[in-house]
Amino acid sequence: MVAVASSIERAAAGIKSSAVLDFLRKPKQLLIDGKWVPAKSGKTFQTFNPANEEVLALAAEGDRADVDEAVKAARRALEGKWSSIGPHQRAGYLLRMADLIEKHVDELATLESLNNGMAISLANRMTNGAASTFRYYAGWATKIYGETNPSDPSMFNYTLREPVGVCGQIIPWNGPISMFSWKIAPALACGNVSVIKPAEQTPLTALRLGELLLEAGIPEGVVNIITGYGETAGAAIAEHPGIDKVAFTGSTEVGKLILRASTGNLKRVSLELGGKSPNIVFADANMDECLPTSLSGFTTLSGQVCCAGTRVFVQRDFHDEFVERLTTRAAQAKAGDPLDPQTTIGPLVSKEQFERVRGYLDIGKKEGAEPKLGGDVRKGKGYFVDPTIFTHVRNDMRIAREEIFGPVASVIPFKDENDAVLQGNDTTYGLAAAVWTNDVRRAHQVARALKAGTVWVNCYNNIDPISPFGGYKQSGIGRELGKQSIDLYTQVKSVYLKL
Repeated sequence: MVAVASSIERAAAGIKSSAVLDFLRKPKQLLIDGKWVPAKSGKTFQTFNPANEEVLALAAEGDRADVDEAVKAARRALEGKWSSIGPHQRAGYLLRMADLIEKHVDELATLESLNNGMAISLANRMTNGAASTFRYYAGWATKIYGETNPSDPSMFNYTLREPVGVCGQIIPWNGPISMFSWKIAPALACGNVSVIKPAEQTPLTALRLGELLLEAGIPEGVVNIITGYGETAGAAIAEHPGIDKVAFTGSTEVGKLILRASTGNLKRVSLELGGKSPNIVFADANMDECLPTSLSGFTTLSGQVCCAGTRVFVQRDFHDEFVERLTTRAAQAKAGDPLDPQTTIGPLVSKEQFERVRGYLDIGKKEGAEPKLGGDVRKGKGYFVDPTIFTHVRNDMRIAREEIFGPVASVIPFKDENDAVLQGNDTTYGLAAAVWTNDVRRAHQVARALKAGTVWVNCYNNIDPISPFGGYKQSGIGRELGKQSIDLYTQVKSVYLKL
């Protein structure tokens, strides 16, 4: 225990916040039935600060037995106290949660940056965004309407929207606070209960949010948090016969496994998966806006974003000038200490991800792509990778087809609108896309032709809880955010009353 304590001091060196330090020093247990408990096996696992590779904490290693207990607790809550709580009360819980997130925004953002590596400025924005998501769905709790249907005079026919039930929710490591809010807020607004599993790389903010949920007064068993590995705890959630719905955000490969596992009891499944998003730049684009935004499109969160604009398509006559100007900007954006407010690019989340990106940098060079900037990883402590821009890239190369999840862009020339759409759509993914042009006709035509769940025009990475988010093709099933989340977390009942 002494060794762990000293590691925490090294991992969180420079942190002045007593709230952050106090949380790091506490045991990291599972939240089941409103109580913090160790894993049944007694096992724990290490979670790291990717900026210095030091151990931040030991978290309980939940597995199948713990998931089973959490599902039982959730079912009791669903069929007990939670079922008698009306929509105004549910809205009140969500509003209190939003207030608590805003009250603790600095603490939560610091924990997120420590555990995930994201720049503190981004962590602050994402934490405030989570509060907005809880507040948005608080409004929906009182507006989940059924319908009165036209019927024969001897019959009264209407529909009810009811909760799906026990929801298993598995969130990724690249945006733990955001994804926690995207999953929990609509589920609770609709009257569901949850067993949620954060990624094993980044369990800390989910656990702290669990504490805030209890402080907000959420009844025991309504939200249960299981930390552990995907192959054990995650698989148990996907397969469990007592879970009515699974919501997963992560890789397409794991999403397919979850879909297969759900067939045991035909769970409802929603998946937000990978992407290889095209960022299409026409020669008439406003370069003062396009260049910095295109750079952030593939470097935000060190490129570990499912909708990152990593395929940058540039109109041929303008290609060379654009590459030079983008390279000049990117050369000034060095990865650094994520807790420094001036830093825009932190480390990658883990050694595994670091090695993955290193492998793709080698693949790109072997395929014949030319690194105009970067092309290698840093040496020394921390999983840092500076921005890399590849030119001489063909759309059939692996670096243009496979999700790298690092600050790596492939710049690809195109001839005209038809060519841009053809190449942009030539991917198994369809999560997002962007179009840069001052021609309104072209903007609408290209946006309509792109096969993607979100298309940004003259902007990138804009996300609002009001608007749905999700993917075409192998980028997922269903839509999160917006009113579309209500469809994910409710089921419709028809009632016929003979008069």
